[in-house]
Amino acid sequence: MKHSLLGRDLLALADFSDTELLDILESAAELKSRQKRQKPQSLLTGRSLAMIFEKPSTRTRVGFEVAMTQLGGHAVYLSPRDTQLGRGETTADTARVLSRMCDGIMARVYDHQTLIDLAAAADVPVINGLSDRLHPVQALADLLTVREHFGSWRGLKLAYLGDSNNVSNSLLEVINRMGMDFALGTPTPQAVDASLLAAAQATAARTSTRLLITADPLEAARDADILYTDVWTSMGQAVDAAYLESLQPFQINAELLAVARPGAKVMHCLPMHRGEEISAEVADGPRSVVFDQAENRLHTHKAVLIATMAGVVLSRAQRLAA
Repeated sequence: MKHSLLGRDLLALADFSDTELLDILESAAELKSRQKRQKPQSLLTGRSLAMIFEKPSTRTRVGFEVAMTQLGGHAVYLSPRDTQLGRGETTADTARVLSRMCDGIMARVYDHQTLIDLAAAADVPVINGLSDRLHPVQALADLLTVREHFGSWRGLKLAYLGDSNNVSNSLLEVINRMGMDFALGTPTPQAVDASLLAAAQATAARTSTRLLITADPLEAARDADILYTDVWTSMGQAVDAAYLESLQPFQINAELLAVARPGAKVMHCLPMHRGEEISAEVADGPRSVVFDQAENRLHTHKAVLIATMAGVVLSRAQRLAA
């Protein structure tokens, strides 16, 4: 029987149930295990993924392209110069054309509405590789990384510090759902997306977890198991000097790490600017797991691709038989 994720879009983590997210993460762990044991999984042989990049990215491009290769399929990279988007062709027409030629579409875009329009017109799954609103594939890799280092999610506290952006939005969508406490430390708490915040508050109540939105970086970081940050200036985004100055106290450094729990880990979705949102000594120190996160993009990408394009989800039980 094919999994319920077959043919589904992934525009936001809210699109998937808790069980479906757990299935994806278990599948990613199994795919990673098989790759490390040099047991290739040709689960997408003959399938093609169209990759639309309005914004370039090392991890997103390499993660999806290598994922398709390792799964026996093929990825087609489409830069702004390679499509007619923005040059007369509608998003809907692009989606219809790609649906006739490819088995899935991954898009990394400026405007989240572009993804919505692609998904509405496409006959194949559309995966959000990043938008100005959300970054769900990053959050999946983050969850896999946390479980690898702590063995579980339940009872942990993750503190995100800095600019409230698409990464923190996707964390807001999912952290409490996994049984973790979530603290968002940002100089502009009032700028946090109201609809995402309301949903997270309801989730925290349902899961008996804590949710904190604060302008105090020490309050956010206190007793955290994971400190997480992202660049302060996103690609293509203008940020004024006054706002950058307000972010300075949110830098993850030795001082903030000192108020976290002993053994706390440090995460960053990359690329990082040492000396800005994170100090060099912390970024390159023993607490940093940022390159584990980067690697896990590959395996969570594979899990999303086989689930949505082939209806396949691997489990730990299958590992014993493999």
